[in-house]
Amino acid sequence: MSLYEATIGLEVHCQLLTKKKIFSNAPVARSKEPNLDVDVVAAGMPGSLPVINRRAIELAIRAGLACNCQIRPVSRFARKNYFYPDLPKGYQISQFDEPLCFDGFVEFRLPNGSFRRVGIERIHVEEDAGKSSHLGGSTLVDLNRAGVGLAEIVTRPEMKTPPEASAYLKSLHATLIHAGVSDGNLEEGNFRCDVNISVRQVGAKEFGTRVEVKNLNSFRFVEKALEYEIARQIGLVSGGGRVVRETRGWDSAVGKTYSQRLKEEADDYRYFPDPDLPPLRVSAEWLNKIRASMPELPDQIRKRFCDEWGLSPEEAETFIQDPELCAFFQHTVKLGAPARMASSWILTELGGVMGRTGIKFSQQKLSAESLVELISLIESGTLSGRMAKDLFSELVLEGHRPRDLVESRGLQQLNDTAAIQAIIENTLKENDSTLQEYLSGKEKVYGYLVGQIMKASKGIASPEIVNQALKAILSKKKGS
Repeated sequence: MSLYEATIGLEVHCQLLTKKKIFSNAPVARSKEPNLDVDVVAAGMPGSLPVINRRAIELAIRAGLACNCQIRPVSRFARKNYFYPDLPKGYQISQFDEPLCFDGFVEFRLPNGSFRRVGIERIHVEEDAGKSSHLGGSTLVDLNRAGVGLAEIVTRPEMKTPPEASAYLKSLHATLIHAGVSDGNLEEGNFRCDVNISVRQVGAKEFGTRVEVKNLNSFRFVEKALEYEIARQIGLVSGGGRVVRETRGWDSAVGKTYSQRLKEEADDYRYFPDPDLPPLRVSAEWLNKIRASMPELPDQIRKRFCDEWGLSPEEAETFIQDPELCAFFQHTVKLGAPARMASSWILTELGGVMGRTGIKFSQQKLSAESLVELISLIESGTLSGRMAKDLFSELVLEGHRPRDLVESRGLQQLNDTAAIQAIIENTLKENDSTLQEYLSGKEKVYGYLVGQIMKASKGIASPEIVNQALKAILSKKKGS
């Protein structure tokens, strides 16, 4: 029985985080109404001329540096010709044989904890097209997105499995956000992926026929589309059929890919140098300035979190994959909270509240300062861990300060040993039958006694002092 393997390459379109479009002064504002963020260049009006947005090029270079790429000193823009309703000029300004960035790699962590490196063939800069919406027999065109700057990041065909591709995408997504290149908004299509997939018999030297699945904007959809397409292609070739080189779409509702059109080759696009744009030159001085401005990237963050702050690799990876949460965690630690304790409260407790309520991190109201204050109250013995957890949902949902809640509700932890001993003695008297069970050897009732003591103290007695004092009193009663 023949065994087959998949070969996967990914092309990511990442929207560059600029205020203006890449070749004009039209805003990148995401207007709710269609066709408002449009000027004569984006609309393809005759006589209009493109002008390169310097900031877009800087961000694309940052993407290249973050992906360990070489930066080409001189690159060129080309016209990629195709005719869709949402492309008014009849061509897209892109880069072809001389892209801005090339020959890089991305290293990422796989679900099993090992690390994998995938090569980056190229990163080129281009403009986005508009958006077509098909309603009934009509096609509506919105050009708000037309002309927005994109960096297209193309891997080498080196991945073999859907989980591997998904892990790469998550790592790249986090890297680009940490680098300040893009906001990575998946819902708005600011980070979307085309997957190229082929299958061949294990040991075969030649690649199989490649199929492209377009415009996936979810890590889960990428993984599911790859799973389906690998199974579909293996089914075809193992049954004596052949795979057609084509572009396919993904229908998430039914979990299947579907044919859109035969795949174009480079010749079909009739690339030629854009006569309106001069060669793009990146001086050594400009490149060094951008390199010096690069922020800390995931590899550096991962090492610091694990080696210096004592986090587990899993904790570090969770923070890295959510840059907003990562920034919150780092701010909390810089304000003085112990890293391991802050990590636990953020990942377990804050994550739990968000999971139960369905709110996003941007909607929660706990500040780093409040979390530091809460941890300080626990460390000082003012609050027990249990009391802090009881307050936590209010801190997250209402934005109160921990100390204010403690003072207004009289929740300060009781640490007076003599007072706690008195509560214990009184509780033991009220639960004499349970006490006698314990003294006769039934030690499993110990937890019940602790619970009754905490209840008698209205939950404010220090659990540590309660356990110490109770054990001493019981030991004395056993010996008497």
